[in-house]
Order: sequence, then structure tokens, then C-alpha cells
Amino acid sequence: MLCELRVKNLALIESLELSFDQEKSSGLVVMTGETGAGKSIMLRAIQLLSGGRASVDWIRNGAESCEVEALFEVDAGHDRLLQKLEESGFGRDTTVILKRVLNSAGRSRFYVNGSLATARNVADLTADMLNVASQHDHQQLLQPGLHLDIVDTLGELWPARQELAGLYGQWLTKTEALGELRRQEQEKEQKQDFLKFQIQEIRQAELQPGEDELLATEKKRLKNAQTLIKVSQESYRLFANDLLDMLTRLRQNMGQLAALDPDVVKLAENISGYSFLAEDYVNELRDYRDSLGNDPYRLEKVNERLDLIQQLKRKYGETVDHVLEFAQKSEAEVQQYENMDKNIKTLEKEVLALERELVGQAGQLSEKRRRVGRDLEKAMAAELSSLAFDRAAFQVKWLEVERVPEKMRSSGWDRGEFFFSANPGEPAKPLAKIASGGELSRLMLAMKCLLAKKDMVETVIFDEVDAGIGGQAAEAVAGKIKELAGHHQVFCITHLPQIAARGSQHFQVSKSVDGGRTQSAVIRLSPEKRVAELARMLAGDSATGQTEAWAKELLLKGESRI
Repeated sequence: MLCELRVKNLALIESLELSFDQEKSSGLVVMTGETGAGKSIMLRAIQLLSGGRASVDWIRNGAESCEVEALFEVDAGHDRLLQKLEESGFGRDTTVILKRVLNSAGRSRFYVNGSLATARNVADLTADMLNVASQHDHQQLLQPGLHLDIVDTLGELWPARQELAGLYGQWLTKTEALGELRRQEQEKEQKQDFLKFQIQEIRQAELQPGEDELLATEKKRLKNAQTLIKVSQESYRLFANDLLDMLTRLRQNMGQLAALDPDVVKLAENISGYSFLAEDYVNELRDYRDSLGNDPYRLEKVNERLDLIQQLKRKYGETVDHVLEFAQKSEAEVQQYENMDKNIKTLEKEVLALERELVGQAGQLSEKRRRVGRDLEKAMAAELSSLAFDRAAFQVKWLEVERVPEKMRSSGWDRGEFFFSANPGEPAKPLAKIASGGELSRLMLAMKCLLAKKDMVETVIFDEVDAGIGGQAAEAVAGKIKELAGHHQVFCITHLPQIAARGSQHFQVSKSVDGGRTQSAVIRLSPEKRVAELARMLAGDSATGQTEAWAKELLLKGESRI
């Protein structure tokens, strides 16, 4: 339950601290005040604390930032919320303090129990702590797409719905994959023939990695073959006929010197080694000369080979390696095509198995929803009866959809919509066609009461949901809100004295000008001031002694129902 609320520099509020009774975890807290006084400050503060969008226009003029802070006491049995707190690193304490600071640059900082948090953190936590019902909820109730969500919430069917959504996602993925395979199968023969042609063209060339570079080098050599042969022949002749003979005679002479003088032995050995090395060079030069040859057709063959390689590179890759890689990938793709029939049959079996499971689960969920729908009709009839709709009709109508997987959504086949008739004999119509705002307010209140019984949320906030209601309907709405406050902490921002009189705590929001600045204030009313406030709500500025008597009577009736 919400125990304390602190607001600073929010709209017309400069500074505000409110404490709410903690004697019990239920009770009705009402807030009243003149139009424009700032009664919805409570809702705006809660919206900020819940991670909702904020506007810098909400910051009080002249301030750098606004702050909202609230202290909650959580029921020790609320395991889901306590587990969320613990898993998020905020501890498992039943006392929870939420805080948000919004600066003039539009940036927000969130805190949970003093630790920094994200907007998602606080939104997730407050979803289990607070339930806000405003006039905006009226509009949501008019959206048929949300009606199925309400049915699933009341029937506690969300786990089954989420399981179905996961299964539907698997089926959809497999079905799309199967469709793609079948499309490819239609193109298989043409595509496969083309791939085989490309592979054959590459493989017949018998390419070798780096072959183009080697051929380019050979081409350069062949273009200069005559010069290479002439120069190498002349070099060989000079080396073999002249220099080699001289080195041989030199080696022989040095051998004679070494035999006569030991000091020359080392020099003779070095010169001898040099001469033998020269003989090796001569042999290498001869081999090089002989390798050149003079095949007039070799250059033509090299050019043809390079042209073929260049043609393949233009088609399949920038380098020979890329061309060979293309061939490997194409061969793998051909293999896939050859395995396609097998893959299609395997996938067809998987899709069929998923369809059977999907249809089974969707059918079971649909039956449960219809049972919940019938229960909802009965429960709403009882709730509406207590809200001055004696013979109203509330119906959950289901759109008939062909029960095949192709007609399914992730939520199943069901398309439900709420219909309503306030008057006997009149056909029920979609909620969107209900003209009366008062009727819609009571419908929403009845729905909120049913939903509140299904969740662990301890605090419910109503923001002027009594719009368009008066007379007997106002009494009925007041009684229903008071009934809800018997097992929840309920805050109600209201303009109805019937509701205000039933509050166990009554706060008044007022607006004043101080030092040229307008500001709102919220005070808890004493019994005497409650009489005056109720009198104002009954008769405005023309309150009389009789009006005050009516106000006291309202309070007595309200207190007798507390």
C-alpha cells in the first residue's frame, strides 16, 4: 500500500508531503477540490513514479527539476513482487521507496530503495503495486483488440496464451522456410543446370592457385626470349672459354706454390674453392641458357591460358582463389538441391507435427476463453446490478473464424468483443457505440472491480471516473468503490459528494496566490472541514445551513458504511 508521497516542484506544487493511514491495508482515500485546483496531481505523480513519459512543462516555473518520491509497504505474501525486487538487485524488503527526478533538459533519474534504476525497472515493479483507472481507460475499453486481454487476465490464461504464441512462432518460421524451399524447388532444375555449367567451366580449366601470376612472369620472359638467349649464350662463352680456363691454370699454379711454401697453403685453398665455385656457376648458366629454348608457339599458348583465366575471373571472382572458391560453393549448392526433396519431406513432417500441436492448444485455449466469457457475463451482470443497472445486458461475442492454422494469430483464433445494452428489450451493441459517458464509467468500474480480485495489486487509483454520473447511479458507484476499498487501498479523485462522504481519509486540493505565484496545496480535512467541503460540492458557493445538514447526513451515512 502507498504510505507516503512527497512531491517537489511539480506543476503548481512547490512542496508537498502526504502520509496515509497504515492501520490497515485497505480503505478509501478521497481527494476533492475546485476545478483547476490540481486534483490530478496525484495521478501525475504516480505516472512519473511508474516510469511513464514526462514533459518538462510539468516542472514548476523557475525550478531546475521536479522530484516525486513514494514509500510503499508491500504485503509479505506478494512473492512475485518481492522476487522481482530481489532479482533486480533492490533487496527483498517489504518497504519499497520509489523516486524520480526530472530535470529541465528532459532527462530522468529513477531510484528504487536508493539505488539507480531504469524506467523499465520501475514500470515492471509498479505494475504489481498500482492500478490506475482514469478517463483514458474508458477509451481503452472501447478498443475491441484489448477485450481478449481482459478475458485472458480474468481467466488467468496468459501462461497458456504465451505458450501458444511461442508455438505459433515456431510454426510460422517453419512454414515460411518450407514455402521458400518449395519455391526453390520450382526453380531447381534451371538453377541446378546453370550451376553445373559454371562448375564444369571452372573445373575444366584445371586452375592452380597462383597460376596467373606464374604465367604473367613467363609471358614477360618469353616476350624477351631472343635477347635472353643471346645474352646468356655470350655470357656462357665468356665464362666457360676464357675465365674458366684462366681459373683452372691459376688453381694449378697455386697448388705448386703451396707445395713449396706452407705460408701459401691457405691462400691456395681459397683460390681453389673459388675456381670450383666458378665451375658450378658455369653449369648453372648453361642450364639457364638451355632452358630458354626458342619455342615460337609457347608465348601464344601462355597468352591463351591467361585469356582463359581472365575470362573466368571476370565471371566468378577477382583472383584465381576466388574463382576456385566460387566453384566450391556452387558444388555445395548443387548438393543442397540434390538433397532438397529430402529436406522438404523432413520439413513437411515438422510443420505437420507443429500444426497438430498448435491446433490442439489453440482449441483448448478457445474453449477456456468461452467459459471465461460466460463467467464474465454473469459476473458483470452482478456488478452492474449493484451499479444501478438493474436489467442491463453484458455479452462477450466471438467472431467465428475458420479453425485452420492459416487463420490463426499469435493469440489464437479468438476475436472477442464486449457488447452492452443498458435497457431491457434493446439489442446489445459494441461498447464503442455506447453514447453515455456515465454508462461507460460504470462499465469500466465494474470491470476494474473484477480485475482487482484477480491480481495482487494493493493500491487502486481512480481519477474522476465518475464523470457523467449523478443521482441513484452516483450512490451506486460510491457504494461499489467503497466495496472495493474493503480489500484494497483505493484513492479516488472525485467530484461526487456521495463518494467523498465514504472516504476513510479526505484530502482537499486548493489553489492560491502567494507573492505573485500560484501554487496548489493538499491538506487532510478534519471532520468539521469535511462538512464544509461536502457542502461546497453539493451547492457550490451558495451553500446554506440546509446544505451543511445534508453534508452531515451524507457523512453519517458514509461512516456507517465504513
